[in-house]
Amino acid sequence: MAFTRRSPEPEPVSPRPPAAPMPPLLTQSWLDLAFLHWEADPADVAPLLPAGTMPDLFGGATTYVGLVAFRMHRVGVLGLPGIPYLGTFPETNVRLYSVDERGRRGVVFRSLDASRLVPVLVARLGFRLPYVWSRMSVERSGDILTYTSSRRWPGPRGAYSRIALRPGEPIGEPTALEHFLTARWALHSSSFFGRTAYLPNAHPQWPLHRAELLEWDEDLVAAGGLPAPAGEPVSVLYSPGVPVRFGPQRRGV
Repeated sequence: MAFTRRSPEPEPVSPRPPAAPMPPLLTQSWLDLAFLHWEADPADVAPLLPAGTMPDLFGGATTYVGLVAFRMHRVGVLGLPGIPYLGTFPETNVRLYSVDERGRRGVVFRSLDASRLVPVLVARLGFRLPYVWSRMSVERSGDILTYTSSRRWPGPRGAYSRIALRPGEPIGEPTALEHFLTARWALHSSSFFGRTAYLPNAHPQWPLHRAELLEWDEDLVAAGGLPAPAGEPVSVLYSPGVPVRFGPQRRGV
C-alpha cells in the first residue's frame, strides 16, 4: 500500500541545532561514527513508527534506514560529570527518519546495541528505548576502523554487524541528503501510557568526512523489522564526533 504524507509540512532541515537554551538531562560524546544508509520504502517504515509520527521523506518520496556505529563516551546525568566506565562503550543503532504532527523532524530507533548491561537496563526501563546488550568492539588499525557487534540479550540472539571503513577527506559543504540524514535534533519514541515522547538534543554542527566502505555484513536491519538491504549503501559517511546534550523529554503529539 502506498504511503501518503499528511500535513503539516516538516520544519526545515538545518545543520545547526535549535537556538533555544536547553537544560541538560543527559550529556555524552559520540566519537568515531560510521553512517551507512539505504533507501527504504515508506510503506515498510510507517507501521514501525510511534503513534502520531510518519516517515520523513527526502524530496517528497524517499525515506531511509540508517546503520550507525560509534563509540559512546562518558554519559552524564543532570549536568554531572560523565561516567568513565559504565558511560563509555561501543554502540550500533538502526534508525528511521520521522516527522510528527507538529512538523518536528526526528529519528526513531529500531534497536540500539551497546556493550554495557547497566546502561542498557536503565535506557530500557527509564526511557523505553530499545537498547540491547551485545558483544562489541571498535578497533583502529592504521587508517581503518572496524566496528563489530553480536547480540546477547534480548533477541534475536546473535544478530550481528561488521563494518570496516577508511575515513577520507572532510566535506566542506555536505549535500542536502547528507544534511537530511545527519542533522537530526530529536528522537521520537513510544513512551509510557501509549504516548509518544519527543526528546530534543543539541551539539555542534557535524564534522563529516567521505569514507571508503571496505567491508560490511549485518542482519540488524532485518532484525528491526525491515527488509534486508538489497545492495551497497547509498551513503557512507564518517565523523570524528561531537559532544551532545539531551534536554527534558516532552510529549511528542
